[in-house]
Amino acid sequence: MRDLTLGFIGGGRIARIFLAAFQNKRYVPSRMVISDPDSGVLESLQRRFPDLNMVLTADSSLAARQDMVFLAVHPPAMEAVLQQIGRHISEKSFIISLAPKFRLEKIAELLGGHPKVVRMIPNAASWMNKGFNPTAFAPGMSGSDKQFLAEFLRIMGEMPEVEEDKLEAYAILTAMGPTYFWFQFNELQRLSQSFGLTDGEFKTGFREMVSGTIGLL
Repeated sequence: MRDLTLGFIGGGRIARIFLAAFQNKRYVPSRMVISDPDSGVLESLQRRFPDLNMVLTADSSLAARQDMVFLAVHPPAMEAVLQQIGRHISEKSFIISLAPKFRLEKIAELLGGHPKVVRMIPNAASWMNKGFNPTAFAPGMSGSDKQFLAEFLRIMGEMPEVEEDKLEAYAILTAMGPTYFWFQFNELQRLSQSFGLTDGEFKTGFREMVSGTIGLL
């Protein structure tokens, strides 16, 4: 894997998913800068991921100067963030938005026409490198740039290229979907184990039940 510097603007849940995926694969970038205005968020990251060689800061411009910049902020904050970091981004940098709704064209426009813009909708299973993370690329991106990004981002799991217009549907299905089912999954696990199943038996049975049920849709 090519030596890269990474920047994350926003240190919340989505950033933590990426950091966990890196940690699982023992991937440590040569430099990784994470910016967040909340010092408590940064302290939490340092405790949770002490071995990832992170620079933690409130200064988003420092994160924006890296080779690959991840925008891990909520859509209402995107415009202000992009206006703040635009002048700090190298023309060679990849900009990867992890937010729904805010479109490629608008991101590029607010960054002065930056050509290397990507949108990804990550999901929780990426934490274990088994995610399903639909991705859309800016129209002008070269095939070699797409291939490079795909090879790197597969550390998170599957990364299908999709039309940008479908990303919001995937945000509901693959990103928010687990949230709808966690409590039911946990309750099934609790009940199964209370009736005598081991953790391994529960997981095998649950996996096969879900896989078979999908065929009935």
